[in-house]
Amino acid sequence: MLTKIPVGANSRSNGLSTRTVATLKGIGLQLDRRGRQIGHIMLRDGWSTLAMRARSKLSDWIKPKGFTWHVFPEDVLNADFTRPATFAVPAVEDGAPITINWIVGPAGPGSGGHTTIFRMVNYLQRIGYDNRVYFYDPYGGDQKYYESIARSSYGVTCEIDKFGPDVKDAHAVVATHWPSAYAMFNMKTAGKRFYFVQDYEPSFYPVGTNSVLAESTYRMGFHGITAGRWLTEKLADDFGMASDWFPFGCDTSRYRFNPSSKRNGVAFYARAGTPRRAVELGLLALELFARRCPNIELHLFGEDLGVLPFKYTNHGLVSPDKLGDIYNSCFAGLTLSLTNVSLVPHEMLACGCIPVVNDADHNRIVLDNAHVRYAPLSPHALADALYAVVTMPDFGSASRQAAESVHSTSWDVAGEAVDEAFRRALNVATR
Repeated sequence: MLTKIPVGANSRSNGLSTRTVATLKGIGLQLDRRGRQIGHIMLRDGWSTLAMRARSKLSDWIKPKGFTWHVFPEDVLNADFTRPATFAVPAVEDGAPITINWIVGPAGPGSGGHTTIFRMVNYLQRIGYDNRVYFYDPYGGDQKYYESIARSSYGVTCEIDKFGPDVKDAHAVVATHWPSAYAMFNMKTAGKRFYFVQDYEPSFYPVGTNSVLAESTYRMGFHGITAGRWLTEKLADDFGMASDWFPFGCDTSRYRFNPSSKRNGVAFYARAGTPRRAVELGLLALELFARRCPNIELHLFGEDLGVLPFKYTNHGLVSPDKLGDIYNSCFAGLTLSLTNVSLVPHEMLACGCIPVVNDADHNRIVLDNAHVRYAPLSPHALADALYAVVTMPDFGSASRQAAESVHSTSWDVAGEAVDEAFRRALNVATR
């Protein structure tokens, strides 16, 4: 406890200036306030929440305070897209494979965006394309590590190299995220420029430099290939960008309906580090739902969120096979998206788990499935939609029909659409 120091005319005679005394008093007040705050958190949320806050504060303290560049600044300086660049486009000779250079960001295991990119690469490789993958990495990572992940986690068999001045000529060059679009704009390599767009990336950031840099890539004059129709329409309406789109696929070899499974749960993808998935609103909806249906099990996957105001099973990061088992044990799955929809709703449907999704054009346009339940993005509306599913009188029939609705939604169908998009843009006969 701090010793109280009298403030007055004698403060200087005690060896302390008035300013020093005021500073010490201020420190004492702050310590008292923080002590009361810690006690309040302890009583309300327990040690685990307090520890989580402490880790977060420590992380913020050691994190570099400067701006984080996701693109090499020189690539931004060199990209004068007010003067559209022209690139040589080699003709595809009869009987020769179409050659594509893919510029990809650093990959870790389990990335949904990389999963889709490499599914397309692998599909095109399988039907006769000659693909090359180049990793664009402004973070100074280990190229050998990224290559090993691409091969071991995503099954990539084509040539892999680091992006640099020695990128080979190709019939097509494909940027796969906004930083790689700057690199592709500046490079002199031959090949028609394509932009593989899976989401509206300006929305990944607060309004600022990164959001503006991401948005500017849609004005670079590339031909888009988008995940779902919503992005094609948005890029055309907002930027005049020409695009083709491919439908979402579903790996029905892993996500499939189990007729013998006993269902008594609700699943939720809870990864707080992905703001566009509105995890916080989903947790509020589950809190309301848990009060209403205390006997329904709640299954959270993605990351460990610690103590929550309801009972749940934490699965953390799980394999696709394990995730299929979780879906097959659930009546419904809560899956939210504030930008382009994720792959999760189709995977839930394939297992007979009815997705409850926030009602938005970008979700309705891409999903286009009568078995999805839409609700306004509010905790009460989402909880009501979950309750309607778990109390459905003929759930068994609805579950089976939901699974059948995506039975033919394979990634090969998506791959065929991407193949056709490349062929049309390159003036190559379609199959």
